[in-house]
Amino acid sequence: MAVRMNKVKRAPATMEEALDRFITWKKANGISDQTILDYMTHVNLLFKRYPDAKQSYDQLEQAVVDHLGQEGIKPATYNNRLVYLRTFFNWCVEHGMISDNPLNGFKKRKDEGRHVSVDEDTLARLITLPNRETFAGLRDYTLFLLFLDCGIRPKEAFSLDEGDFHPRAREIRVDAAKAKTRVSRTLPLSPMTVEAIQELLSVRPKEWSGKAPIFCTNEGKPLNRHTWGDRVEMYCKKLGTHLWPYALRHAFSIVFLRGGGNAFGLQQMLGHVDMTMTKRYVKLSNTDVKEQHNTASPLNRLIQQKVRVGKIK
Repeated sequence: MAVRMNKVKRAPATMEEALDRFITWKKANGISDQTILDYMTHVNLLFKRYPDAKQSYDQLEQAVVDHLGQEGIKPATYNNRLVYLRTFFNWCVEHGMISDNPLNGFKKRKDEGRHVSVDEDTLARLITLPNRETFAGLRDYTLFLLFLDCGIRPKEAFSLDEGDFHPRAREIRVDAAKAKTRVSRTLPLSPMTVEAIQELLSVRPKEWSGKAPIFCTNEGKPLNRHTWGDRVEMYCKKLGTHLWPYALRHAFSIVFLRGGGNAFGLQQMLGHVDMTMTKRYVKLSNTDVKEQHNTASPLNRLIQQKVRVGKIK
């Protein structure tokens, strides 16, 4: 005789247990290691700053209000805290840890994004700086080409293996496991980028084949954002300007549009699920707006039309 199993959820005894169970559940759903780390960071930060928030719902409610209402908090920081904490508290409500989500009713703040204004001459100079006679220099040169050719995220680039590179098709594939959005996409490459990747792979020790990612350290270890950030900073000092690794993705977006690229094509290349984030990346500079106005102003067209019909004296 089959035993009927009722759906019973045991409420966690402590917030620490709640977070452990929540993280286990999230891992089972296949979210990335970085997202797991982000959940743990945001939840732990709240309770580190407000330890009394674990004592009662009223104290928890006051803690989240104070945490999100800090003076000078940037919209992006506010929104990140809101999203991660609200998801965790929804899980706590569902599992009987708390009666209500203290963040219900809170709305995201408008984030104008981090404006990037990098002139194309600076980008062209940046590409010439790495010493291609060294492995690290050739790797950096190839990464600069890749970022400015297809707008791939740094973390996605660092995870690419030889099998993701298809030189004949002039493509590189970001599979679902490596993509931030967990949706695979294929990125087209220019011949110059293809040749650089091929050269980089050709100078690697044979024993690295199938083991080391395409963009790795001199020891064949995976490159990380801290090492890459230091390398970019080194080149920026030579340029006399300031860039951060993600700025190359922003710059790609703007220059792509300047060159006549389609915004929807850009969305697909950047790997955004909709146009919301893409609009932030393609925010045009004042110079771009002026140039577009000079070209496309309806008044200019009307005046030209009048000239043609001889109505302007």
